Amino acid sequence: MKRRDFLRTSAVAGAALTLNFDGLQAALATNTMSVESAPDMVAIMGGEPAAMLDKALEAIGGINQYIKKGQKVVIKPNIGWDRTPELAGNTNPELIKALVKKCLNAGASKVTVFDHTCDDWQKCYKTSGIAAAVESAGGLIVPADVEKYYKEVSIPNGVNIKSAKIHEALLEADVWFNVPILKNHGGAKLSCAMKNYMGIVWDRRIFHSNDLHQCIADICTWHKKPALNIVDAYRIMHQNGPQGKSAADVATIKSLLVSPNIVEIDTAALGLFNQVKKLEMEAVGHIGKGQTLKLGSTDLSKMNIKRIKI
Repeated sequence: MKRRDFLRTSAVAGAALTLNFDGLQAALATNTMSVESAPDMVAIMGGEPAAMLDKALEAIGGINQYIKKGQKVVIKPNIGWDRTPELAGNTNPELIKALVKKCLNAGASKVTVFDHTCDDWQKCYKTSGIAAAVESAGGLIVPADVEKYYKEVSIPNGVNIKSAKIHEALLEADVWFNVPILKNHGGAKLSCAMKNYMGIVWDRRIFHSNDLHQCIADICTWHKKPALNIVDAYRIMHQNGPQGKSAADVATIKSLLVSPNIVEIDTAALGLFNQVKKLEMEAVGHIGKGQTLKLGSTDLSKMNIKRIKI
């Protein structure tokens, strides 16, 4: 199986993709394929959010590899918009619910969820379904709408951003998970794991006025990296992002990507996005700038990617 042929699919907006894995082994078709070492990335296709998360975490080593008993965990989804889950403006609430449960079952003392929203935070948290999902799973969802929640940190390896105010929940966490939704974005062109960092900072105006792509790459150099990047691609907004206008902007592709490396997972996510709407790597400048800052490689051919179809 050629790794360059990552995620060959066909798609129509608003409908589920027909997934095709070239060269699938029989064992992989039944999700029992073993690998000699843990994969660099897991790509799951065809299931519901909780089921895909189960398979992905199992394949990448299990949640207990990332959380020790008693640790404080933060989950950072995209909850930026006052949109229902069907419009794909925010991370799927069922995925967040499942991840909160897994973290608590792994022994986390507290699981906190937040995002610095663009629309009114209370409406975003409610309409997205994420507030209810977090609370029902036993997690704590906190606001991020006031500057007092943020503290200044140094970003020494940034090019344009040398410091930023980051939410206190993340500063106090022992472990965090970056859980974006994959979607179109008017400015950044693609919103995924790297772009999701903009929801951890207070002043985003600096990003938009000072080379957005470079600033996105800069903030990702902050020393406290996520244990895993978990990309929600159950539904993706392929146009009119980041808010979307209607269901016509959405394709349901029932996919999930998981990797500890942020440049590599955004590269793979771009490949997945391209099965619905063509977008050149050069347009998504922050991915290449992330590679320049040594955050990872855009060459997926060198990666051990485990693909599982449910």
